[in-house]
Amino acid sequence: MKILVVDDEQDICEILQFNLETEGYEVDTANSAEEAMMKPLENYDLIMLDVMMGEMSGFQMARKLKDNANTADLPIIFITALDDEDNTAKGLNLGGDDYISKPLSIKEVKARVRAVLRRTTQHNKQVDDDTDNNDNIVRYLGIEINDELKTVSVDGEVVALTKLEYELLMLLLRNPNRVFGRDEMLHLCWPKDVMVLNRTVDVNITRLRKKIGQYGDNIKTRIGYGYFFKE
Repeated sequence: MKILVVDDEQDICEILQFNLETEGYEVDTANSAEEAMMKPLENYDLIMLDVMMGEMSGFQMARKLKDNANTADLPIIFITALDDEDNTAKGLNLGGDDYISKPLSIKEVKARVRAVLRRTTQHNKQVDDDTDNNDNIVRYLGIEINDELKTVSVDGEVVALTKLEYELLMLLLRNPNRVFGRDEMLHLCWPKDVMVLNRTVDVNITRLRKKIGQYGDNIKTRIGYGYFFKE
């Protein structure tokens, strides 16, 4: 596994590099987001990204990564002294997979890195297995979506979803652990010529949760931001 540590404090880069390499990871470092963006980022399995850096912040770099198809799925762990709820939510809303506060606990860092990489590896394997020989099938445990037939089954039982409920489930399931705002959901799932209120998203999410049974608990609310599907 190959990790890139991006932090403008050289000491932190060296400490993380040493300790993660003792765990068997291959670790590179960069002392700015600009320097990191010059690297072949698609070749890494994880980026550990400081938030407060020079001209380009960690949040700005993360947004660039998520906007690029080659790096959109690259896991990110934010590292920062900004441990308030708003900044944590902002990092997760940008597609971050975890958030570690300074001062760092090396034991915690190692545990969180293992957890993110394990979750990513399992997800990628599941996606590979599910799409082998059939790119139209999306699965998560007992949920199966056949995008060719536009059908959904839960634990072997076919579930009748409306078109909007189907589109919402597909969006969330294809992008696990990524927070979608209500406006973004309206833009991605609703017809362009239909005028609806943000509250409409909440109503459809509530109905969807009920229809997919036990997996409804996997659709989480990030208060003030939107919804995401938690693996």
